[in-house]
Amino acid sequence: MDASAELALQPDASRFTLPRFLEDVIERHGGRPALRDDRGAWTFDELGDESRRIGRGLLSAGLSPGGRVAVLMANRREWVSSVFGASLAGAVCIPVNTFGTPDELDYILQHGDVEFLLMQSSLLSHRYLDDLLARHPEIVQGEPGELACAALPKLRRIFAFSDGAGSCAAGAVEDWEALESQRGAAELETRAQAVCPDDDGLIIYTSGTTARPKGVLHRQAAAVIQSWRFAEYMALHPEDRVWTAQPFFWTAGICMSLGASLAAGAELVLQDRFEAESALDCIERTRPTTLHAWPHQEKAMSEHPSAAARDLSSLSKIEFGSAMSSLAGLEEDVWGTYGSYGCSETFTICSALPAWAPPGDRAETSGVPLPGMELRILDTETGEPLPQGEKGEIAVRGITLMRGYVKVDDSLVLDGEGFFRTQDGGFIDERGHLHWTGRLSNLLKTGGANVSPLEIEAALGRFPGLTAAVAVGVPHPTLGEAIVVCGVLSGEGAEPTQEAVLDELRPKLAAYKLPRAVLFFNPDEVDLTGNQKIQVESMRERARERLAAERIEIAGTVYEA
Repeated sequence: MDASAELALQPDASRFTLPRFLEDVIERHGGRPALRDDRGAWTFDELGDESRRIGRGLLSAGLSPGGRVAVLMANRREWVSSVFGASLAGAVCIPVNTFGTPDELDYILQHGDVEFLLMQSSLLSHRYLDDLLARHPEIVQGEPGELACAALPKLRRIFAFSDGAGSCAAGAVEDWEALESQRGAAELETRAQAVCPDDDGLIIYTSGTTARPKGVLHRQAAAVIQSWRFAEYMALHPEDRVWTAQPFFWTAGICMSLGASLAAGAELVLQDRFEAESALDCIERTRPTTLHAWPHQEKAMSEHPSAAARDLSSLSKIEFGSAMSSLAGLEEDVWGTYGSYGCSETFTICSALPAWAPPGDRAETSGVPLPGMELRILDTETGEPLPQGEKGEIAVRGITLMRGYVKVDDSLVLDGEGFFRTQDGGFIDERGHLHWTGRLSNLLKTGGANVSPLEIEAALGRFPGLTAAVAVGVPHPTLGEAIVVCGVLSGEGAEPTQEAVLDELRPKLAAYKLPRAVLFFNPDEVDLTGNQKIQVESMRERARERLAAERIEIAGTVYEA
C-alpha cells in the first residue's frame, strides 16, 4: 500500500529522506521559530544553516557516504543540527542514550561500527568524555584527526563541546569549533541529493530480551513518514508550541516530538533534563499548547507544591486523562494519542486513531493499521494467522518496519512473508481495531522504556548471600511497570540489604534500569519448574503480595492488598 497518498502534508514519496524533509520544512516555515531552549530560539532558516555547517564539517573531516555518526547529547539544538547535518552528508545516525553507562557507550560505538562521535562532555552527574578517556587512554595519546583505539577500531574522530568554560580538546578529541570551522567540502548538496528513501538512515539502540541492547536499523523513509504522520494525526499547525520531555534518542522523541513539530511549523521547546519545578517554570513561561511527557513525569509535575498556583491554561493538546489535564482546565476529552500501538521496530506507531477520534475508541482500542502497514494476529505456538476476535501474538510488516537488527540475520527476526513478531499479545475486533492485551515476553517496560530483566540479573551476578535473583515488573499507575528484584537467600553469611544490592547495580546500569525495590525470599517461598528454574510469573505475584503486605511505596504509589 502506498502511504504517501494518505499523507496530506507531504504526499511525494521521493522526498522521504531526512535531507529532503529539512529542505521541505525550511521552504514552508523559514523565518518562523523552530527550536527554543534557555539560550534562545533558532528559526527554521537558522536550523538549516547550522545543519549545513555540521554537514560540511563532517565532509571535511572525511565522512564517506553511509558512514556511521553517533550523537551523544541531551535534547538541545545541537542534537538536531548534528543529526540533520550528518544526514545531509549521507551518514547513518546513531542517537546514544544519555542515561547509559560507560560500558553501554563502548558497546554501541563498537557494535554500531561508529566512525564519528559528536558529543557533549557531561550532563548532570554523567561525565561522558572523562569516562571515555579513562577507559581508552589511547585516545588521549592520539592527535586530532589521527585517533586510534584498539577497542574501538572503527572510531576515527570525536568532536565534543561543554556547557562550561574551557576546551574539550584532549589528544585526539577535538573541540566543537574545529568541526564547525571546516568549510572545505563544496559537495554537501550533491551528497544530500544522492540520499534515497530506502537508504539506511538511523540505528536506534533499544533493550530487547537479551542482556545487550539491539541496534534497530531503519530506512530514511521511516522517520520522515512518521514525522508527517504525527503532525497530521495530532492536528498540529504553525500556531502551536510544543513542550517535550521525550528524549531524542528514542523513536517517539524523534518523530512525535521533533519531527512532527518541524513538519507542522510549530515551535518546539527544549529542556536538556527533566525536573518537575523547572519544567513547570518553562511551561508557564513559554505558554505551549501541546505537551509530551511520560505519565510519571506528568504526575511529578502535577504533584509539585507549586503546581496548583501555576497558569497552565495555554495547554490544550494533552491527554484528558493526564495528571496535568485538570491543572490546564480541560473539561472534556476532545484530543488524545493513546489510541495507538507501535514499537521501536516500527518507528513508533503502526496502528492509530486521529487525536480527535471518539474518546471511547481512543480509550478502548489501539486504533487501526496505518496506511502502508499490515497487522496479523498469530497463534503463539504454530505461528499461523488467527481469525478475527481471537487472541494471539501481534505481527507487523510495512513501510516503517525496520530493515532489521544490526548484525543479526534477517531470518532470525522476520518470517518468510516479512512479518515481525512483536512478542505483544492482542486481537483485532470486527471493526478492524487492534486491541493490545500485554507483553508475551518477560521484557519489562518502565517509564516508557524497555528493560531486559536478563541485563539486571547479569549485572548482579553471584551476589553474596543470594543463590539467585530475578528481576520482575509489577504494575504501577504512572511507570507502567516498576522493576523489582527478588533475591533468593542462601542462608550463608550476613543477610544482604536492599542498599547493598543497589550499590552493586548503580555503576553497571543506567538509572532508569535500576530496581525500585529489592525483596528477599527464603528458598521455600520460591516455586521452581521441573528443571529447577525459578517460575518468573509466580515470583512476580509473590513480589506484588509482599509489596502490598508491607505497604511499600514506589514512585508515589503505596501498594495495598
